Amino acid sequence: MTDRKRSRDEHDEYNHFGMGATLSRLNGTTAQEEKSPAQGPNGADDSEEWQQVESRHKKRKKLPKKESNNYPVITHSANARLQSIVRISDLQNLALYAIADGNAPQWCAVRHHGQIRKVVMLMVPGLEAGMFDGSIPLSTSSEEEQKQAVTAAAAAAADSTELAKKDNSAPENSAESSVQPATPRALHISPDDYYPVKLVTSRLPQALQPLGDVFDHIWPIKTPGEDKYARMHSPLAAILTTPIVRPKEEKKGKGPQPPPEGKNWRNQRTAATEMMATQDELAEEGYVLHPAHYNGTSSAATETARRELNKTTSSDGWVDTSGIKTLSDGDIPEKDIEQGSVTAGRKVLAMDCEMCITSPPGTTPQVFSLTRVSIIDWDGHTLLDELVKPADPITDYLTPYSGITPAMLEGVTTTLAEIQAKLLSLLTPQTILVGHSLNSDLNALQLTHPYIIDTALLFPHPRGPPLKSSLKWLAQRYLSREIQKGHGSTGHDSVEDAKACLDLVKQKCEKGKAWGTSEASGESIFKRLARSHRPRRDKVNPIGDDEPRIGAVVDWGEPTRGYGGQAKVAIGCETDAEVVAGIKHALTGDADDAVVPKGGCDFVWARLRALEAHRGWWNRSKLVDTDALRASTADASAAESLESVTAQTAAHVREVFDALPPCTAFVVYSGSGDPRDLSEMQALQQRFKEEFRTKKWDELSVRWTDVEEQRLREACKKARLGVGFVTVK
Repeated sequence: MTDRKRSRDEHDEYNHFGMGATLSRLNGTTAQEEKSPAQGPNGADDSEEWQQVESRHKKRKKLPKKESNNYPVITHSANARLQSIVRISDLQNLALYAIADGNAPQWCAVRHHGQIRKVVMLMVPGLEAGMFDGSIPLSTSSEEEQKQAVTAAAAAAADSTELAKKDNSAPENSAESSVQPATPRALHISPDDYYPVKLVTSRLPQALQPLGDVFDHIWPIKTPGEDKYARMHSPLAAILTTPIVRPKEEKKGKGPQPPPEGKNWRNQRTAATEMMATQDELAEEGYVLHPAHYNGTSSAATETARRELNKTTSSDGWVDTSGIKTLSDGDIPEKDIEQGSVTAGRKVLAMDCEMCITSPPGTTPQVFSLTRVSIIDWDGHTLLDELVKPADPITDYLTPYSGITPAMLEGVTTTLAEIQAKLLSLLTPQTILVGHSLNSDLNALQLTHPYIIDTALLFPHPRGPPLKSSLKWLAQRYLSREIQKGHGSTGHDSVEDAKACLDLVKQKCEKGKAWGTSEASGESIFKRLARSHRPRRDKVNPIGDDEPRIGAVVDWGEPTRGYGGQAKVAIGCETDAEVVAGIKHALTGDADDAVVPKGGCDFVWARLRALEAHRGWWNRSKLVDTDALRASTADASAAESLESVTAQTAAHVREVFDALPPCTAFVVYSGSGDPRDLSEMQALQQRFKEEFRTKKWDELSVRWTDVEEQRLREACKKARLGVGFVTVK
């Protein structure tokens, strides 16, 4: 056969063939034979069907079928080698990996994570591993009997460690096993194992069987904290606050960088008004809000009722700074502000107070009463420095802390009401009040003011919330100043502390808001999600601009106060049933974008609290003032048994799962273990420290030895160990 060069016509003919035409020629048919009758003479299709194919890229892609190979799945391999227990931050990273910019998790396998459309995270405090293996009997109504049952089961659990590992790794022990015992065995969960335990519905208590129908495994989850100091950090902050992700060109090393200091730092003069705490920050820190924060808003009735409940109204001796109806009443006209002024025309005062204990010895909680108040102006001049005689007799002067001695208060007749009158004359609508953890001072003064600068918030603790840096440490680090060096009868000096607060604020105003920020600074998960965009297949309007991910928080009380403040959608509830309804609403959305944007939210965080309240885990929360909610819940569930409340909670979890759209990742976690023993031991330790500094050893009502120290550490270890569940609908 002789090789010959192809002509141009032949070359063009072959080049015009596509893949379909080439296959047709190989099969013995021509492209012309396969053309649709609706095609025009130039091969163009004039039919309606062909036009639909051309615009197909503008339509939302269909969800994959569950039996298909590209359906998303979150699995655990029995052969995986886990190096540590799964943390709440790992659950957070799983959510970010599914729909944002998180890294792939190492503790579980996520197949086809790009197909996950939404993520729902449900916090259910009150769930414990012992409820699943029978060591905490749900049918027991007495809390004391439950504690005895847990103690009795601890010894049995130690003997079942080897069996637990077998149950965890051997699939033949599941319900599909060919050999079934006459009586179904309970699950065996080892608290010392990193690995999850396979959930077998037939071996779960009846109240928890709905969870076995939804999830494959129960995971041990660890709450952040410090075992060395026996501290447990907030599980809310762990899931709703993320590390700041900086662009690659800004990174000089691993992790977030501290604010630059030295020759590379550029001062950015910032007005003091930029340093004021927001309403959410004040509420989160436990401040009693001034009426200007909520006048004319939908939460006015709720805030008024909260103050009445907590006895912080005028009839209880509290006063609000006058002349301020709304927050805008403190604004200064631009023409009246001197150019370059860091005070922005406002009157900045620094305040510090000293307190003594007036409650009878041994009573809890202790009552602190005002004994000294000091106020200085922006120039450092002392405007007010007076001693105050409490209405009740002083039982502990706390001299090492307050510097107050019995001799100092001899002949003092100034009352709290008189001090309040003087303060009301000093505090105007243009006044900004500066202090360190100022909420305790304002509580002692029984006074509210809307414009607050709290140095504990301006200079966050390096390890993050809920820890706070002391004023003494801040003065050493940023002012190179030693304060609070008093010993014995000298104690603290409120004027000295007020000046330190003022100088910290001045330094912050000169250098900028980034000065003195924590090395472990973070941001809201909702803010981070908003920087990620929905894929075209998930867009409500695929032809329009990029649509950011939308986050929602559904919780009891006012979820906009605290960690949920930056969520696009916030739904407040009063019962677990309302929480379930709120989750459904957040997922489906409103056709008119009334509350929830059309198409629903991409990320939903919610919390069920009935089980937490029933078990007595519900402590005073910074997120909301829960006294009224807890009281109503306790009344409703007092007659119910632990088993019925647990069954109702599990039914709510199953109802949420059934309402999830396909390809939705569902994460349920407890947040922590039982915190009651830890709270009790921490209160005991704090009481010992207070008495140890002011009393002799034989006068102490509390002794702290190695026995109590070990109890504290064990309580912390127990409180930090929770449970979690993960699946994809």
